[in-house]
Amino acid sequence: MMTAMPRPPFPPVEPRASRVQLPDPLDAEGEVVAVSRSMSAGLVLQAYRKGIFPWPVRESLIPWVSPDPRCHFPLEKAGRWPRSVRRDLRLGFRTSRDQAFEEVMNACGETRSEGTWITRELRRTYLELHELGWAHSVEVWNDTGKLVGGLYGVAVGGLFAGESMFHRETGASKVAFAGTADHLRARGFILFDVQVRTGHLASLGCVEIPRPEYLRRLPGALRGPHEF
Repeated sequence: MMTAMPRPPFPPVEPRASRVQLPDPLDAEGEVVAVSRSMSAGLVLQAYRKGIFPWPVRESLIPWVSPDPRCHFPLEKAGRWPRSVRRDLRLGFRTSRDQAFEEVMNACGETRSEGTWITRELRRTYLELHELGWAHSVEVWNDTGKLVGGLYGVAVGGLFAGESMFHRETGASKVAFAGTADHLRARGFILFDVQVRTGHLASLGCVEIPRPEYLRRLPGALRGPHEF
């Protein structure tokens, strides 16, 4: 089993603020609100606080995106998980939090057949955010202690923005997602942003809302602190 990483600080430490100011998404003509050649921890946090996130095309080419519609998982009240998720939750996996952040992020980038937006610079930036207490991971382990699934994202106040997830054994990503949603609800988080709808996310209960509605909910969600 991997050695546990130090626990991220709480409350999180603010990184150096970026001199670049991203535009208001409502003033943008489309979903890509800006493009840059680099990123920093301060700029990424500014983006989340404005309803934007980075989606690199390649090294040194970073669109900053605010989708319309926006996909999220409702945290307002606990419902029953779909049958396939309930089945996977009985498989005997063990979950943890913030024990293998870098390994989870690397696995998210390495296990996607369609390619990845997780560039070297994005890895460095989110590892810094993790060390400062903003970025977090959920890990899924099998009965031999092998990391077989997980997800990572960024928590700002009562917002958790899920960035990516992976699995190496069937059902492990569903266990990671369900464990994250249940944990966020127990911690009093308000908004679980999953960014863009996919069939897999829809099967887990994620739903779309118009971008203006997401941006209307965002300021209330950003209030905190909420410890991950």
